Amino acid sequence: MTLRELIERHRVVISAGSGGVGKTTVAASIALWGASVGRRAVVITIDPARRLASSLGLETLGSEAREIPPAYLGRQGFGTLAGSLSAMMLDQKGAWDALVERHAPPEARDRILANPFYQHLSQAFAGSQEYMAIEQLCVLVDSNAYDLIVVDTPPTRNAIDFLEAPANMADFFSSRFLRLLTVPARSRFVNFATRPFYTIADRILGSQFLEDIAEFFLLFQTMYAGFVERARAVEHLLHDRRTTFMVVTTLEAAPLHEAEFFIDALHRQKFHLGALVLNRVLPSYLLDAGATRAAEKLLAEPEEMARTVGDDVGDRAQVARVLHSVGESFLNFQVVAKREQEERAELDSVPDVVVTVPYFETDIYDLGGLLRAGRAMWGEDATVS
Repeated sequence: MTLRELIERHRVVISAGSGGVGKTTVAASIALWGASVGRRAVVITIDPARRLASSLGLETLGSEAREIPPAYLGRQGFGTLAGSLSAMMLDQKGAWDALVERHAPPEARDRILANPFYQHLSQAFAGSQEYMAIEQLCVLVDSNAYDLIVVDTPPTRNAIDFLEAPANMADFFSSRFLRLLTVPARSRFVNFATRPFYTIADRILGSQFLEDIAEFFLLFQTMYAGFVERARAVEHLLHDRRTTFMVVTTLEAAPLHEAEFFIDALHRQKFHLGALVLNRVLPSYLLDAGATRAAEKLLAEPEEMARTVGDDVGDRAQVARVLHSVGESFLNFQVVAKREQEERAELDSVPDVVVTVPYFETDIYDLGGLLRAGRAMWGEDATVS
């Protein structure tokens, strides 16, 4: 299978990896390619950095998907896309509010939205960002407005939370701890065994906070069935045959270790790993036998090579030093390139597709750069196995 075939067979592509490995660039390049071949593509990022927005010609990204302006496409040398390309950023609070609007009965909806504990939960509660990212993905899938949805996830360790978010949130809202918190609100009777718990909790959290949290969870019970049903739908979506994960990494030790950690997690939880993208890989000419001989000659006979260059470039001794340094640097890079080749060979059997993208001399900051990265990913400038 090629990367092209993999994307053609899937509607949802989830890009994951550690920070700084080009994950957002890969996600945007996938969406751009999809739009270029006629797909209605959208890319959603959880990262609040402006890299994705600026590379797509947008000043900012909002909670609503925005289509890339045709004028910007024209300035970047693109004609009219066969499909369409849109982008958006997760609005965690907005996604929570929409969830409440959808599942809470009218008499409880406004009270939930105004509850102080809910205000905290919807903006800063641990794990809620990951869950709401998946919730937003479900909204995009249900809208039927797009036939290619690319998700740019948080860095790897948080991406594990992304995978476990549906089950964790459902477990949290049905936990014994929360049932204990809501007992005083449901009954004036607190038995002797539980009285110490409430005394300590009141001292630490304050009585008003306990009242707010108890009220919220009592109100939440009115939408609990819908919430659990949605969590199951989310779980089903992540395991759907048209959903695939793409792990992005460089071949440096730390990011590669993170990638292997995440790949193991995907396998344990039976998610589909479609592709492994090895980004910023050293060029293949470093392993060329002829280039190696040239570097060795520069290193062994710099004075002789300097004479062949001629005197018009400066002092011959300085030229010899430069040529010696060039040969030495080439062979040093070759050591790293050989190690990368060995690591690639070990990883080839893991996913359906392994894509090797070369190291670019300039940063990718616009559509032209995304197109260049995309060409490498689709095999024009890279090895696809």
